[in-house]
Amino acid sequence: MLGLNGPPAARVTFFRMDMPAKPSRAPAGPERSHPRAFTCTGVGLGLLLIALIALTTGCQTYTTQSRNMTGAWAAGDAAGAARTFGRRADQKANSKDAVIWHLEAGAAARAAGDFSESNRHFDAAAARIREYESRPKLRLGNEAGAIFSNQQNLPYEGRAYDKIMLHTYKALNYLALGQPDRARPELIRAYQRQQDAVAENRRRIEEAFEAARNSEQREVIARTQADPQFTRAVAGLSRGLEGFRAYADFVNPFTVYLDGLYFLHAGEGAADLERALKSLRRVREVAGDNPAVVADLALAEARAAGRPVETGPLTYVIFETGRAASREQVRLDIPILVADVAYVGAAFPQLVFHDDHERTLHVEAGGARQSTALVASMDAVVAEDFRNELPAIITKTLISTAAKAAAGWAVSDAARRQDEGLGLLARLVTAAVQAAVNIADTRTWTTLPKEFQVARLNTPPERAVTLTAPGQVPRRVALIDGTVNVVYVKSMRAGGPLWINQFRLR
Repeated sequence: MLGLNGPPAARVTFFRMDMPAKPSRAPAGPERSHPRAFTCTGVGLGLLLIALIALTTGCQTYTTQSRNMTGAWAAGDAAGAARTFGRRADQKANSKDAVIWHLEAGAAARAAGDFSESNRHFDAAAARIREYESRPKLRLGNEAGAIFSNQQNLPYEGRAYDKIMLHTYKALNYLALGQPDRARPELIRAYQRQQDAVAENRRRIEEAFEAARNSEQREVIARTQADPQFTRAVAGLSRGLEGFRAYADFVNPFTVYLDGLYFLHAGEGAADLERALKSLRRVREVAGDNPAVVADLALAEARAAGRPVETGPLTYVIFETGRAASREQVRLDIPILVADVAYVGAAFPQLVFHDDHERTLHVEAGGARQSTALVASMDAVVAEDFRNELPAIITKTLISTAAKAAAGWAVSDAARRQDEGLGLLARLVTAAVQAAVNIADTRTWTTLPKEFQVARLNTPPERAVTLTAPGQVPRRVALIDGTVNVVYVKSMRAGGPLWINQFRLR
């Protein structure tokens, strides 16, 4: 949790009634803070202001907005999901949610086999991300506006793993399109995104800290964070994250492995071989004893040492399975100690994991049989990012909740001073408005897989492999020409269809 330091902020008048003041009936004391008052000419204007905020703020979570599309995706309908995500992405091309819709559409189009359309959406997402990164000063104004609405009202700028996977998928698309030279810069960009991720995470936590320290309600926020009941209430947000192996420094092992694979087999010269060796050593450290990684690292080390290496044609089977963890909303009662308001409902995101997936893929070739093995868990990548972001999420939600509670109390109390009935109506209206805007930011890239797995084998003389998912009919795949082939397989759910494409690295 983020701590708060510094002297109390000067009181700012932000609600003044043009009438004789009456003593407030709200209990005073060390456990309560009276809200800064709104400056306006009457209760009607105050209510209108809050109502307008509600009307101009989206009241549906991203989970709700995308339910039909993610439902088609979860059912294994890649083509249907690609159409609906694609339409929404084009409709929302100039909106605050443009990045997330284009990411979803890009992954769905890729699964449907339309690699050019996939890259069109990824290019649009990348352009919007670069635009946000080039205009950091806009972030302050956006954050201020979100205080009285919700974090989902901010532009979605892309998380660290979004940016890494965006360029990883673009590289794979170019390989599938037979354009390996265009895959190279995308892999380099993906690597750079991993380097940038640490600084990016530090920035977002520092921004949340600074916002809390400068908030008009910082005293309230500090007391709330120190309250044991609050600590217990938010502890559940990180439940389920403990079992994942943390990848160091925001590393996505699949991206690192693909980098090593590309520069080992499609690279040229000593510099490319050195890059392949570095990437394969790195993924070996985080992926464990994956047989394919171990074999590739041994090959790279032998070549780097100048030892003669005789290898026949190779075939890799890369398997994307399942759906990565997504975010859903959970509402918690937390102790926001503002005037006579004690417990206030606040909405937070929580990770939900999807276990309906194929556990492995069996590969038969030349009379031998092996199974794909884990090289990267996207659930672990997403969980680590969520764990790192959670302090900032909680702090920003506290800022917003305290500000809205103070504003609602001020309007209701001023109305009550005029008339008890009007005060009751104002309280009902402000409560309804706060409930309407009290939603969590559940935007997350839902079309990512749960896991990446890989198998490596010598290409059989008949140049065909047979793929079998447990309980399914075997699929025979004739290999395209090539010395180093990659068969890429995707599955969204257990028992669902397998989407297969191929490309060559040499």
